Amino acid sequence: MLESVLIANRGEIACRIIRTAQRLGMRTIAVYSEVDANALFVQMADEAYPIGPAPARDSYLRIDRIIEVAKRAKAASIHPGYGFLSERAEFAETCARNGIVFVGPPASAIKAMGLKDAAKALVQQAGVPVVPGYHGSKQDPDFLRQKAYEIGYPVLIKAVAGGGGKGMRRVEKAADFDAALESAQREAASAFGDPRVLVEKYVLAPRHIEIQVFADAHGNVVHLFERDCSLQRRHQKVIEEAPAPGMTPEMREAMGRAAVEAARAVGYVGAGTVEFIADGREGLRPDRFYFMEMNTRLQVEHPVTEAITGLDLVELQFRAASGQTLPFTQDDLSIDGHAVEARLYAEDPEKEFLPSTGRLWALEFPEDEGIRIDTGVEAGAEVTPYYDPMIAKVIAHGATRDEALSKLADALGQTIVAGPRTNTAFLKKLCEAEEFRAGRFDTGFIDRNLEALGAGPHPLDEVAASFGAAALISREIDRLRMSEHLKSDEPSSPWSQPDGFQLLGTRSVGMTLRVDGERVEAREVFSSRHRGVSTVAVGESDPWADEGIDREVDASHGVYIFRKGRQTLVQPYDPFDVDLEHMSEGGTVKAPMHGKLVAVFVQPGDKVEKGQRLAIVEAMKMEHVLLAPSDGNVAEIAAEPGAQVAEGARLIVLRAEEE
Repeated sequence: MLESVLIANRGEIACRIIRTAQRLGMRTIAVYSEVDANALFVQMADEAYPIGPAPARDSYLRIDRIIEVAKRAKAASIHPGYGFLSERAEFAETCARNGIVFVGPPASAIKAMGLKDAAKALVQQAGVPVVPGYHGSKQDPDFLRQKAYEIGYPVLIKAVAGGGGKGMRRVEKAADFDAALESAQREAASAFGDPRVLVEKYVLAPRHIEIQVFADAHGNVVHLFERDCSLQRRHQKVIEEAPAPGMTPEMREAMGRAAVEAARAVGYVGAGTVEFIADGREGLRPDRFYFMEMNTRLQVEHPVTEAITGLDLVELQFRAASGQTLPFTQDDLSIDGHAVEARLYAEDPEKEFLPSTGRLWALEFPEDEGIRIDTGVEAGAEVTPYYDPMIAKVIAHGATRDEALSKLADALGQTIVAGPRTNTAFLKKLCEAEEFRAGRFDTGFIDRNLEALGAGPHPLDEVAASFGAAALISREIDRLRMSEHLKSDEPSSPWSQPDGFQLLGTRSVGMTLRVDGERVEAREVFSSRHRGVSTVAVGESDPWADEGIDREVDASHGVYIFRKGRQTLVQPYDPFDVDLEHMSEGGTVKAPMHGKLVAVFVQPGDKVEKGQRLAIVEAMKMEHVLLAPSDGNVAEIAAEPGAQVAEGARLIVLRAEEE
């Protein structure tokens, strides 16, 4: 076994690798950017070294700095995790030149499968079916537009060097092709340093099914069965499960054989995933699946495979990298039950899933049987705009699919994340969705059911706001009592009360709150029937009713109330707390999140129409298009492309024509 490993990654996957490496007796070495100096993975590692500023291009993507640390720390091996440098052949080659074992496939396999166009040509030669489309090298926009027309809409534009949904755009009609191509190329260049794309036919009712393969350096290749990753949003996986619902033995055999042949074709070693798209219109059939790509690394969703096979894939990676032979054959492997994984993200489903940043004031997960939590953060940590917004992966394992989904839904219902907005309630609704539970779904399921799944704007939770305000008042009363400002030690004396009093009846005093950033008028209610206790009523809510508050979390700036899976932040209203920099009238377009302004498509004086593209902000590795809220003229451009912008910052000001 290797003596030590440097983990060239961060967050959840770094923690995951460190746990297995330490169990195997390996010395673990972490590298970290400036904003990750106090991160959980840094604390867990035996040694940790800084490698640069927060942006990944200045730290986690710097091969030279990582190799320098590896040599200084005398690391026997480097594990790249997933993302960042995990599929860069140059990184594997540099490790080899410096006598460091790369825990992954050989650079030749990464190169062969790293470019989607070349990979498709290679697997076709091995007899693996591919999706119809243009996989050539010509990148002229007019040529690609013509190819899309020949293929027939809808089409999918995909980054040649891509993965994880980056640089991918579905195009429904020819009029949208140019803008989608430009956006895909820009995102691909940012994420992978390669703007090239291919254009494929979009398969109707597609199921995304992938096969986990594993190979040693002695020519042994097996598959560890399939995962279904069809529940996606913006081409990024949301929930994954193993095995795939509706999978027949015949199709599993055909897909497994194709995946193994694809791995053999490139001399693969280690853990890899061969991804297929299957036409699910008439159920899964062995003659209706197509090769999409091979990910030459460990996948985010590998825990579901571990759950149904009982294997530790990271341990197998280390053993393969050490030159050991696979300890089993294909006939030794079997499926045990069913496993489902949900990706818990710092994003707001009520605001089009915009990334959400900030301090984690509370982070609590259940410890139920059959539940596994993989996370890279802890309470008190900061979710920053620089990296992927994943907070944790919640994995459930049960004897049946129904049992696993029920366990996962229950676990999500018990999960508390206070601070950044999350998709916790959204994930729970997904697990409970009748059509999904029945196995009737494809990659478009989420988009078709957003409203039913609770995405989109929600009205103010008056009950949660009331409880939050009451908690703030209670906290202030405790502060006053501790400050010894009260005039009497007698509990029944009116002078021992920190607020007004009366002898009989109920009275109400108006008060103002800030609830989820919005000003809200409320009533502070006092009642002698409740022994002088006061509480707060917002809207029509009953101030004395017990309305099932799940959790209350105190923060320095307010209180977070959890009710029915939703988080409500209640704060005291301060009329003097005005952000002059971000104040604006209705015609101002603001940054929806902390991020980088990567493009502005208008200039002062331009006339724009409602819904027109104005700019693009990039945050957490995803692009977000800003649209004109109304017709008008561009009066001001308040930020330059390339600038880092804060959430709510004024970017573009529009004026109505009559102004």
